[in-house]
Amino acid sequence: MMKKLILSVIIVQFVLLFNCGPESARNGQFVRVQGKEIVTPDGEPLLLRGIGLGNWLVPEGYMFKFRGASSPRLINNVISELVGPAEARNFWERFRDNYIRREDIIFLKEIGLNSVRVPFNYRLFTLEQHPDVWLDTGFDMLDRVIGWCREAGIWVILDMHCAPGGQTGDNIDDSWGWPWLFESPESQQRTADVWRKIAERYADETIVLGYDLLNEPIPHWEEVQKYNDRLEPLYKKIVSAIRQVDDNHIIFIGGRRWNNRFDVFGPPFDDKLVYTFHKYWTVVNDSSIQEYIDFREKYDVPVWLGESGENSNAWIDSLTTLLEKNNIGWCYWPYKKMDSDRCIVGFPRPADYDVIIDYARLFGENFAGKRKALPDPVKTRQILDEFLENSKFENCSVNEGYIKALHPLP
Repeated sequence: MMKKLILSVIIVQFVLLFNCGPESARNGQFVRVQGKEIVTPDGEPLLLRGIGLGNWLVPEGYMFKFRGASSPRLINNVISELVGPAEARNFWERFRDNYIRREDIIFLKEIGLNSVRVPFNYRLFTLEQHPDVWLDTGFDMLDRVIGWCREAGIWVILDMHCAPGGQTGDNIDDSWGWPWLFESPESQQRTADVWRKIAERYADETIVLGYDLLNEPIPHWEEVQKYNDRLEPLYKKIVSAIRQVDDNHIIFIGGRRWNNRFDVFGPPFDDKLVYTFHKYWTVVNDSSIQEYIDFREKYDVPVWLGESGENSNAWIDSLTTLLEKNNIGWCYWPYKKMDSDRCIVGFPRPADYDVIIDYARLFGENFAGKRKALPDPVKTRQILDEFLENSKFENCSVNEGYIKALHPLP
């Protein structure tokens, strides 16, 4: 049975480790790149130890225990069918209010982390069908989490998980089944425009460490390898747009093949670049990260593990040890999940939640069949209310073994 989280019982040795953020941020200085190092405004090497706030601003089907309805758009279809579009909008507003709160960020600082990666969907900033319309929703959410991080003294990395057109063509970018970003000059310009708008807003925000431009672009599928040569030019276009309004922040760029391969990159084209890779379910040994170390040595630039996890505590422990031995910062995934111990905190599955899972399995069926299977909307709303309540920080349980795996060194 999952226990409620009480801050007073958090393991003492993890409290306030690596506390390099708040003072320098208040002094109006920025983290920067110096050769192979990311350094604090005071010039001290900064080893990033972070976590990704997955499922908050980019809901993912597997974290809802759904299968076919895997992307934000498709998850919303399921919720809208279950309770109607008006109630679905209400659900998502409350979801964003509950899932990540101030208490979550304070907790992350207290267990010793010094950074968070915040994935977002570009649709929170502008309407897909109306590029001339800008929305407050995304900026309000980023303002909120940045404010909490400023208070806690924890660095923020903003991550475009879902780009216009889609950079992967899979569920994780909420796209339409193909990486249309690389076919569409309009989508590329919109991506640059969204980043420019974000950079303009946060140009002077010192607790923002940098911008992670595209999450896991160009998958491993053979039919999309033709886009490999278009990735670095697109990055240059986006960086150029950002630098029109913001010369202060680090830019993180990830390689092709789900952020795994750097072979499409030439020499650094900006003096504040960090190259980010992702690693899942790999054998943990020196050879698994050697290509990134070689790239770092060749171009005298920092590298960063921007995403990994979804594995056992022992595996997390081993990978963390390997990365820190090689002076590579890290950011695991995700911070919070329902009914799981492969994260820092988990929260209980609502009673009768299988009613929602069973309906979600009908994804792709015709409406006539789904109408017959539609559960009572009143009951469904009660289940969703319980989901929202359970996801609040105070109703989560700490996975202490996972936390220990993030801090293997004394």
